[in-house]
Amino acid sequence: MGMIAPMDAAFLIQEAREHPMHVAGLQLFHKPPGANRDYVGKLYRELLTFDEVAPMFARRPRDPVSSVGNLWWMTDKHIDIEYHVRRSALPRPGRVRELLELVSRLHGSLLDRHRPLWEYHLIEGLADGRFATYSKTHHALADGVALARKVIESLSPDPGTRDMPPMWVPRGEVSSEGTRSITNPLDVFRGAARTLTGTARTLGSMAGIGPMLAKYGAGALLEQTMVLPYAAPRTMLNQPISGSRRVAAQSWDIARILKAGKARGVTLNDMVLAMSSGALRRYLIANDALPDEPLIASVPVSIRTAGDGGNAITFVLCNLGTDLEDPDDRLEAITSSMRATKAVMADRSAVELSALGILTAVGPSALTRIPGSASLPPPYNVLISNVPGPRERLYWNGAELEAIYPLSIPTEDQALNISCVSYADHLEFGLVGCRRSIPKLQRLLDYLEESLQELE
Repeated sequence: MGMIAPMDAAFLIQEAREHPMHVAGLQLFHKPPGANRDYVGKLYRELLTFDEVAPMFARRPRDPVSSVGNLWWMTDKHIDIEYHVRRSALPRPGRVRELLELVSRLHGSLLDRHRPLWEYHLIEGLADGRFATYSKTHHALADGVALARKVIESLSPDPGTRDMPPMWVPRGEVSSEGTRSITNPLDVFRGAARTLTGTARTLGSMAGIGPMLAKYGAGALLEQTMVLPYAAPRTMLNQPISGSRRVAAQSWDIARILKAGKARGVTLNDMVLAMSSGALRRYLIANDALPDEPLIASVPVSIRTAGDGGNAITFVLCNLGTDLEDPDDRLEAITSSMRATKAVMADRSAVELSALGILTAVGPSALTRIPGSASLPPPYNVLISNVPGPRERLYWNGAELEAIYPLSIPTEDQALNISCVSYADHLEFGLVGCRRSIPKLQRLLDYLEESLQELE
């Protein structure tokens, strides 16, 4: 057993029926040449034979799950692979529409805290012969980058490779303090001493947070390019949400986006934010709901080092410039905001940056569940994430990976999440919204395309 890290614990504490706290990925595959009708069934039966589970996929909250389980991990030694690995078939006519409807339902259901916090779904029945996988993991176990890495590790650039282990199989990991079984009573006290020592080190590192936050606030007030929590306007995106979800997904040619960004001297991430800004402006205008003030985005930033698993991210806030009609003006507002934020983040420790994320995004988002908080402005309006992915085509036991769509988390007062990942020659967008609060989510895909066109 082991203590849960503060950021990971925040994801457990924040979870409720109305806002499940898991990250997921939808993968589309082409069957290999010559595959028979039972190809997916055979894959499923093979998956069930991989019953050895890596430490991360053996963790579950300690009993009782509603209290102690928010703070301590335990290792499940009796994992039911058939529970975690599931096979589904789409109803006719087997379009992508039916696939997204199924994934929407899967993404809206809570993970069982009495079991390790992950599921893997193998989905067949697409009319064009393709099949899909949907994998989800609680955010307390892993962020989107870590989950994508696990999925990619189970793939190969060689279409001839076979017998490839799935994402939950150990790959040389050493069990961490959080998953090690304790048999000697003295180990309990040794473990507690290690925890206290680590906490002391953490508190020492936190000493620099005060000056950092002072600088952060000064940038917001003096330069007007940075933003603080609760500076966002209240919009239709920021209201109590239900537990139902709607998923939308689409791919864009990454060379096209990079070309537009290069012409303006901005990064791919700047272009993702600009496309999202233009799309959100159009969506809110169509719903007669565009505020006079600019929308504020929470943007996850990786602080991962080599070998890091689990969660290694922080969150920063970005002015999306949605109050500006001209797309170039919106882009300038975005790049100025991100430059100011990066200046504050420079040379800060991982502990300081993680604390910044808790203070600016995770913590304020959790506070929206407190009675009476509805009178406060939202800490931000929307979360927008861009995850770097593999640059080469990948295969799973001969099946070509066509696309991988990241699917993340709407939360209370944050009814929409926009995530994307780069894969080979495409940028894959995955949108997740509350079905009740975000009507006609699919239209945002059209607005993303229109926003890219006006930046070209």
